[in-house]
Amino acid sequence: MDWIEVPIGIDADRWVTRRGCRTVLVLVHTVACGQRLLDVVALLRRDLRVQLVFAAAPSAFSAGVAEFLSNLGGAVLPWEQATRTRFDLIVAASTGGIEHMHAPVVLLPHGAGFTKFVSAARTGSRDGRRETYSLGRQWLVRDGRVLPAALVLAHEEERSRLSRVCPEALEAVVVAGDPCADRLAASCPKRGAYRRALGVDDGERLVVAASTWGPASLLGARPDVLARLVAEAHGSRWRVALLAHPNVWFGHGVWQVRSWLEKAVAAGLLVVPVEAEWRGVLIAADAVVSDHGSTCLYAAGLARPVFLTGDGRADVDPAAPMAELMRRAGALPADGAILPTVERVCATWRADQLAGVAARITEFARRMRRCLYELLGLPEPPDPARFDAVAAPTVLDAGVTGEAA
Repeated sequence: MDWIEVPIGIDADRWVTRRGCRTVLVLVHTVACGQRLLDVVALLRRDLRVQLVFAAAPSAFSAGVAEFLSNLGGAVLPWEQATRTRFDLIVAASTGGIEHMHAPVVLLPHGAGFTKFVSAARTGSRDGRRETYSLGRQWLVRDGRVLPAALVLAHEEERSRLSRVCPEALEAVVVAGDPCADRLAASCPKRGAYRRALGVDDGERLVVAASTWGPASLLGARPDVLARLVAEAHGSRWRVALLAHPNVWFGHGVWQVRSWLEKAVAAGLLVVPVEAEWRGVLIAADAVVSDHGSTCLYAAGLARPVFLTGDGRADVDPAAPMAELMRRAGALPADGAILPTVERVCATWRADQLAGVAARITEFARRMRRCLYELLGLPEPPDPARFDAVAAPTVLDAGVTGEAA
């Protein structure tokens, strides 16, 4: 990409319509990061005093980011220009390359808090102690300098974990909660509309299968669970929907994942495409079957019955809310029918059964906006900080690859 001259650059004032704006760079490492950051920058995007620009940052899962940014329609900088330009603020949901930036960095988790241990590289070297991804010195400190100006935590318990592994970063901590908590709360009144968008009738019940990425995920380790759910739901009052992490889609290629799922879609599986809004699907759900991805934590926050496969326990920080959920959520039968277990638990489910986990998914907008404007040196807008309800979900049609059977 060529360097852009508008709306930033040494001569940008010659060309821009509004001068004197604070410039905020949004670093998008992956599509999942980009989706999360859109909630954050929504707190700034209507302010005439602020100019938002975007850049794709280095990541193993960078596939799909260029298309994501193109569809967004924002001003996109090439990476080289981003690393050689001063901004008023930078917002990121991953750490790759932030040591090269020239502005205060606001660093957020790209899921429901800092939960998972870093994936071990298979180099033949001896295994050592794994740290929680992005919540350790190797990500937060470089050359004796704490990289983020604001390290956004979802809950106070993460502060105590940080104090044990990287105490020098404590002064950067902002306990701001989770943006998905606000979006889900704002969207709950639209549950009926989301169910209609998915084609779920009034007399039907919806179980959502949620898969993160990696070998220990539902799709990686337990694809049989999805197959069993689809087979059991056929001809019943149950419908099955799949939420797959963007790293599944872009790690293997969208065409490939659609191809793998084509027969299941033809058999009635509702697959939410990677570019679609996914949170309405959780609101529409009657139960959630998941692995150790963040989706099940948000389901717990909605007081939905949650059933976990348990294959990812070794990748979860024992002090994280995910570990508590894995101890308290329903277990799936190793073989045989799944839906009878789901129905039995749903019949006696109480909204407070996962209250301890749900309490860790807290409101976000008010605290996050205050942090952003303090770093920008601007007074906050007078209107309340809040989020709108999410858009209705969409699903793939049968015959998604366009190939003959």
